Amino acid sequence: MTFSDLGLRAELLRAVEAQGYTTPTPIQRQAIPAVLKGGDLLASAQTGTGKTAGFTLPMLQRLADGPRPGKRRVRALVLAPTRELAAQVGESVADYGRHLTLKSHVIFGGVGQQPQVDAIRPGLDVLVATPGRLLDLQQQGHVDLSKVEILVLDEADRMLDMGFIHDIKKVLRLLPEQRQNLLFSATFSNEIQALAGKLLDAPETIEVARRNTTAETVDQAIYRVDREKKRELLAHLIGRHGWHQVLVFTRTKHGANRLAEQLSKQDIPAMAIHGNKSQSARTRALSAFKGGDLQVLVATDIAARGLDINELPHVVNFELPNVAEDYVHRIGRTGRAGSEGQAVSLVCVDEHGLLKGIERLIKRDLEKRIEPGFEPDPDARPEPIENGRRSGHGGRGGQRNDAGAQRRQEGRRDDAAPRRRRRGPRRHQA
Repeated sequence: MTFSDLGLRAELLRAVEAQGYTTPTPIQRQAIPAVLKGGDLLASAQTGTGKTAGFTLPMLQRLADGPRPGKRRVRALVLAPTRELAAQVGESVADYGRHLTLKSHVIFGGVGQQPQVDAIRPGLDVLVATPGRLLDLQQQGHVDLSKVEILVLDEADRMLDMGFIHDIKKVLRLLPEQRQNLLFSATFSNEIQALAGKLLDAPETIEVARRNTTAETVDQAIYRVDREKKRELLAHLIGRHGWHQVLVFTRTKHGANRLAEQLSKQDIPAMAIHGNKSQSARTRALSAFKGGDLQVLVATDIAARGLDINELPHVVNFELPNVAEDYVHRIGRTGRAGSEGQAVSLVCVDEHGLLKGIERLIKRDLEKRIEPGFEPDPDARPEPIENGRRSGHGGRGGQRNDAGAQRRQEGRRDDAAPRRRRRGPRRHQA
């Protein structure tokens, strides 16, 4: 099957061809015809499966085919949880819509709002936004959502994890009742099912990957090591195997900064990205990493959401995530589109309980390795894990609550900075 078999317009097919794509992925083969039919859709696919094009292409076609109002209004709204993901979706809309007369723009927090206001004022067809900045501009009278025909919730599971449910409900109240709703998620969690039940009307359901599975093209391994030797082991593995383009995950922003600084001192070029970094700093780090100039990118879960890096060869869990599902999201950034990848986790005695939870979730035992010279102390005792996690043997509920609090804190700090300013004078008012 080719993209031309999916009923797309010639302008869209030209744009797809210019991007170098010839064969649609499984999610695209199913989602594109479903969206073109005009009904609601609930779709689940792992990261890296092409789901952004799966909704962007048919959304653009429906807008181009439909009647255009005299005054240009926002007709399609895409909500994304983070700056990076919003920017990625915005690039896809621009790339695929380059031969159409539709206009689009991306808005998110953490940067000045005036350039975004100036871009919105002449009128848009497609608006890609993070929830906080969208509500800020709407409440200031800069955004009119009364004519939205298509609503897309991208990475809906992550938006719920980050505590955006109340913002989403506020946005929904601003939209017309008659519209097409598209909900895309990496997993079909119980929370997603509940949201879909309230939002979607008789939706078509697509589930490309089995729930909470890891890609078969990813080589997964566990290195047992003492907590104090993790950094030395990571540097050793990078040097011994000549790893380049290594995405490393830490639990906290402070830990990401510290690790990047330590690796750089060992002549391993590394930078950190997280919610406290400025947008320009994050953009520079991502550009250097994608271009191959930066060997190691250290990231928190929130900051890494939406990273779109082709053929990323190595993902390292410097610390295991507090929530087992996040392991699936993390390693899903390698082994994409059939290419092989490697996911390595450095596990100390504190994290044995977290490891068991991950293995239960993915229904497999991960290979355990010990690197010569980094043998763990058999008498080491577990210590408390950051973010209030008291031990690696606690209940599942405690894991989710602590991790959720971290996500909400970082997510809000990432997107809600402009909202805090509303309490004072508005500098941009006339």
